[in-house]
Amino acid sequence: MSHRSHPERARGAVFTYVGFELTSVGLLTCAYDLDGERFEERIDCGASDGDFDSEAAQALARLVFLLAAVSYYKTGAPARISVPDGVTDRERKFLRDLYLHGLAEFAHTGGLDLSDLVIEGPARDVPTAQARTTEGRPLIPFGGGIDSIVVVEEVRADQPDIALFVANTSDVPFDPIERTAAVAGLPVVRARRHLDPKVLASRERGYFNGHVPVTGVLTAVALLVAATQGRDRVVMSNEHSASEPTQLVANGVRVNHQWSKGFAFEESFRAVVADAVDGVTFYSALRPYSEVWVAQRFAALSAYHHAFRSCNKAFFVDADQRLAQWCGRCDKCCFIDLVLAAYLDRPALEAIFGGREPLADASLEAEFRSLLGAPGRPKPLECVGDEGECRRAVLLAAARPDRQDTPLLARLAAYVEESGLPVPSEAVLLDQRGPHFLP
Repeated sequence: MSHRSHPERARGAVFTYVGFELTSVGLLTCAYDLDGERFEERIDCGASDGDFDSEAAQALARLVFLLAAVSYYKTGAPARISVPDGVTDRERKFLRDLYLHGLAEFAHTGGLDLSDLVIEGPARDVPTAQARTTEGRPLIPFGGGIDSIVVVEEVRADQPDIALFVANTSDVPFDPIERTAAVAGLPVVRARRHLDPKVLASRERGYFNGHVPVTGVLTAVALLVAATQGRDRVVMSNEHSASEPTQLVANGVRVNHQWSKGFAFEESFRAVVADAVDGVTFYSALRPYSEVWVAQRFAALSAYHHAFRSCNKAFFVDADQRLAQWCGRCDKCCFIDLVLAAYLDRPALEAIFGGREPLADASLEAEFRSLLGAPGRPKPLECVGDEGECRRAVLLAAARPDRQDTPLLARLAAYVEESGLPVPSEAVLLDQRGPHFLP
């Protein structure tokens, strides 16, 4: 994580928001400029029967335009961002946070400091548009992992008129998402992001490259789609631990791989949305809950156990590079195995991982120790739970009778008990914690 990808490249001079257009059939085009080089992203919102001509749709399209820019800003990462059409005071502050916090990992891995960033443009008053929606019709962004699966099953019990939202950056669907969506048996609304081909060739073109807060962009797209379909809310699947940063620092802030899944993003973007549109909002149904809470509930949803696959290598944009099975070695595989091992027996997990269960591989001890917060082993820059809940998951799993012959787990449990590091109780992890916006 100390690698510096482009230390010799000079930053750009100014990044400009050029403009956007949303057509009546739901095609959104967003245009940007970096020092004279133009970028265009097209987003096909999929639902041709949606009301894309309304003032609410235009207002939400503008928010997508504001957030989607982050993928193109990073190519040159200049200190100046120009928004000629203007932004509100709240939007200006939100955007600066989006770039500084949302790109903190990008800045750290690239050896950059974006703390000098200035958002230029006139002050703007944005009238609040009214979305024509019906109460109690959620749209659930669905990635096919344990979090979104649990949210679907929790929400459908109270609000049955729900639909799944699947956004793709590839023409080839992601198999784990399609398989788990089929198990859910719910309507699926789709959107397709067509990134500018130039940004997909960042290495060849000498651009800066790295992680962007993509969940924030997808949240905005989901809100646009929901409003045009008459749905009053977008229900996210971001849990309590998504708000926890690492100890790494960039741009004057602590690095959090999941910043746009965290509470600070949710709180500030909800306020931006409320200024722009009435009648549609979003919140995370998992905000006050831990990944241990999620794992306990997922363990009971056996219909999904052999359909889901939360492996990083299953979600490469290039379909030819995707694995058709769990790799059993990435940080995500290790975390999912660990947290589920607290509530699922060993044979069940061996079957889920197709014989590649990470806890059965002694060579992965360093990867598991990084999840536990071992000194000198920083938390992975991945969508994983916090260190405290990982420590509790280790102890819960090691105490299971079916795990008495898992040497790696025994060593991890011994480390947790001897380290003196704090371990929250299972009762605490199964209760609500922290602020949230659940209705």
